Amino acid sequence: MARLFGPAACGCPAPHEGLACAAPTDGTAAFGQAVDEAALRATFPHAPTRRAMIRTFGAATLLAAIADQLPLHIAREALAQGAPAAAPEKRDLKIGFIPITCATPIIMADPMGFYRRHGLNVEVIRTAGWAVIRDRAIAREYDAAHMLAPMPVAMSLGVGVAQPIPWAVAAVENVNGQAITLANKHREKRDPKDWRGFRFAVPFDFSMHNYLLRAYVAEAGLDPDRDIQIRSVPPPEMVANLRADNIDGFLGPDPFNQRAVFDGIGFLHVLTKEMWDGHPCCAFAVPRSMVTETPNTYAALLRAIVEATAHSNNQANRREVAAAISGPNYLNQPQTVVEQVLTGTFADGLGRVQRVPDRIGFDPYPWHSMAVWILSQMRRWGQLQREVDYRAVAEQTFLALDAGRAMRDLGLPVPASPMRSERILGRTFDPANPDAWLPAGGIRR
Repeated sequence: MARLFGPAACGCPAPHEGLACAAPTDGTAAFGQAVDEAALRATFPHAPTRRAMIRTFGAATLLAAIADQLPLHIAREALAQGAPAAAPEKRDLKIGFIPITCATPIIMADPMGFYRRHGLNVEVIRTAGWAVIRDRAIAREYDAAHMLAPMPVAMSLGVGVAQPIPWAVAAVENVNGQAITLANKHREKRDPKDWRGFRFAVPFDFSMHNYLLRAYVAEAGLDPDRDIQIRSVPPPEMVANLRADNIDGFLGPDPFNQRAVFDGIGFLHVLTKEMWDGHPCCAFAVPRSMVTETPNTYAALLRAIVEATAHSNNQANRREVAAAISGPNYLNQPQTVVEQVLTGTFADGLGRVQRVPDRIGFDPYPWHSMAVWILSQMRRWGQLQREVDYRAVAEQTFLALDAGRAMRDLGLPVPASPMRSERILGRTFDPANPDAWLPAGGIRR
């Protein structure tokens, strides 16, 4: 029987995208393949003839023709009824995370039992910063990791590391959920044209925060490498640096934007959802070897994450989730701060209480168009020095087929295509023509 993931190990006639097989992941793939093989053998009982027909027309074409006459889908479904999910090859896993609300599904899946529900014993490990996450992931101290969405892309291309490290985004952890926070002394400098000389923090060089901040100030005519300073600061240290006047502001993850307001030292200048509504931020990342070496573990882990993500996205669950993740083992933040972020009812530090229910969302689908925009920004700002096939890299690093299958198993809607146009900073981004999004005569390429 074929493995459930990975074209190198799969013998099914279905189309493949990146590393994933298009067969179901719930244990029915092997049963479906058995039906298909039986149908081919019954139609072409002589092996030489069968092999010749497959070489000439392809198994998928032959099966489609047979299916016009025989209800193969009924046979597949009947045979798969009651088939249990295959047991994970490895049950004891370690997952590193940064204590931010972007990691909500990864974190809450521990105290709320989502990992155990799928036969896994997972230890989630608080980690100091993104460089530490990356290094421990490369050393395989972590079986999977909470990563910034651009990190697996950069690692797989060998950007920022000594050699290419094949990791992939199995699911997006959160959309939106970031903000530009400024020190209170800058309340009269709300126009980014006035930010020349400002010092900003972002969590990491390979982050949506870095790329969004750069694009935002470039729209105002500032060169992010010459007119302002951008430095990498671990998210838990951002508020302390703002208080100490080491930085003028940061584009960072919550709950630290809200914590700056809570502590009375900063205000929310703009939510990143106003720059790009639905933008990715963090991801659930896995080594690509997990997909083929321990496919049952990968399938169980992905199902647990997608289920936790859907639970977190339900507004009715947000207060319960906030209570589960606020404690010292996880975010170590006042529950009030976490609730303000997750419920979207919050003080903005400018004397207003805002109600933005989708301030942060949890949508696991890793759109390839998101990866294409990330790659275009890596090229724009000189991180990626060579031309690459954006679409091919997106397919290999954003495993939309796998996430879509897990979503479908849970009854969640799945997009028909992993490519879509995006509305970013008021302009349409077409992933088929990424350079057209850059402003004419703008800063850099």
